[in-house]
Amino acid sequence: MTAQPKIAFLGIGLMGNHMARNLLKAGYGLNAWNRTISKAEALAVDGAQIAQTPAEAVKDADYVITMLSDGPTVRDMFFTNGLCQQMKAGACLIDMSSIKASEAREHATEMRATGRGHLDAPVSGGTKGAEAGSLAIMVGGTEEVFVKAEPVFMPMGRPVRVGPDGSGQLSKLANQTIVAVTIGVVAEAMLLAEKGGADPAAIRDALKGGFADSVILQQHGERMTTGNFEPGGLTKFQLKDINNALEEAGHHGLTLPLTEQIQQRYDVLTNEMDGADTDHSAIYLELLRQNNLQA
Repeated sequence: MTAQPKIAFLGIGLMGNHMARNLLKAGYGLNAWNRTISKAEALAVDGAQIAQTPAEAVKDADYVITMLSDGPTVRDMFFTNGLCQQMKAGACLIDMSSIKASEAREHATEMRATGRGHLDAPVSGGTKGAEAGSLAIMVGGTEEVFVKAEPVFMPMGRPVRVGPDGSGQLSKLANQTIVAVTIGVVAEAMLLAEKGGADPAAIRDALKGGFADSVILQQHGERMTTGNFEPGGLTKFQLKDINNALEEAGHHGLTLPLTEQIQQRYDVLTNEMDGADTDHSAIYLELLRQNNLQA
């Protein structure tokens, strides 16, 4: 019987905590590391080995999974500071962070130059999807590397290879533009319903199964009308992804007017309303501000 591959998981945050735990439940050996070590230590009860440094985490891993904040952080860790060279020969980096497509392509090229593999594999589904193991996983890279790594993805969600290097990040940018604009219009619909005298919860129930129904309507619509903005998906990361999408659009000479509008609103929420660490459904608060209304 072939032994299961060993995994290193770097970045035990809101999402990474659940993703790593699901890998442990599936029987994978896992080394966990996080800058705030106590977050990684919480996985020890589930069987994780806690690494004090990234190098310690990756030294015996067949797959290194990252859930880091952005592309420069990934680059600094693996290439500027040489963590790539600390990985086993033939090991594969599965970067599940949300970064620029151009950064993912560069990282893949540099990884392959050292004889190591690379997949860019950002996710969608928030903390609920991470906990349930039902994340949408959008994977860029070669077919050969993807097929070999596919069993590693399965405890975390549903992986789909969407194209060559960087394509996973392009798919995530498409996802995030849809999410951002939809959250914005759901906020408007919930405010209109409430101020018009209707019951927003009843409206959400009435719309179930119709063309307007969505996870965003049901989950974030409820958050908006109950005032629950505890983070599932952070506003600051939503803004980062919108910025990346608009930068990618600029490379292709494209104008994305709805995305540009929602980018301006998330910028206000993040930088003028101290909303960086709220859930991204808190765009509802920015809408209230535009209408001179209190939460």
